[in-house]
Amino acid sequence: MDLFDLTGRTAIITGGNGGLGLAMARGLAKAGANVAIWARNADKNALARAELQALGNGQIIALTCDVAEEHAIEAAMTATLGHLGRVDVCFANAGISGAGTAIPDITREGWDHTLTINARGAALVYKHVTRHMIARARDGDAGGKLIATSSGQSIMGVNRSSDYAASKAALNGLTRAAAFELARYQITANALLFGYYETDITAKADPRFGEWMAKRIPLRRPGDHAGLEGLAVFFASPHSDYITGQSLPVDGGLCIS
Repeated sequence: MDLFDLTGRTAIITGGNGGLGLAMARGLAKAGANVAIWARNADKNALARAELQALGNGQIIALTCDVAEEHAIEAAMTATLGHLGRVDVCFANAGISGAGTAIPDITREGWDHTLTINARGAALVYKHVTRHMIARARDGDAGGKLIATSSGQSIMGVNRSSDYAASKAALNGLTRAAAFELARYQITANALLFGYYETDITAKADPRFGEWMAKRIPLRRPGDHAGLEGLAVFFASPHSDYITGQSLPVDGGLCIS
């Protein structure tokens, strides 16, 4: 018996055409899930879809969606249901690195942009996904999974990153509130507080930051993308049904160093 067969289950992954999102999508596709990628870059979407289609037997779709725009989220949800019929799991993964300003240099525009993508975007995605999940529950088909891509910065301090840290702390709060409010529908909500992974975002950082992080992480290395495949499958599967409202560090021990 395959304990982690996701055949017949459908997952949305926002920002799933690269980085952590695509790594998690690979695991879901290999486990047989239907996967809907929602992301802004149509060319990257097409490449991600082609890669995922070769990994499993589930259906793969990729939709252009900017989570800063609620109409785009609503349209992507409608298209996903039209193509795949239902949604069982939602990975709210889309995010940006933040403005990179020191606190005395914060601008309203920079702060608002980071919070709009990282916090409000996830909340609005959950709004439209949970409307569908709640309607299913009321028809006797209860259950659903909400998994947010948060960050260790939500519980730790890093220079020139106050807007990013605040946006991810907001995600942790959204997770706890969603877990409490939606439990009656057997919908769970959890956040994954990722540490240092090599992605397009970290590639833009000062190289000295990666060196500093490698020394600070107890396991002395960045996170491996292949390891995210099983993590995503576990949280998408029935084996995580009794875990909800949690903000789980996935960081090689960084938060205890």
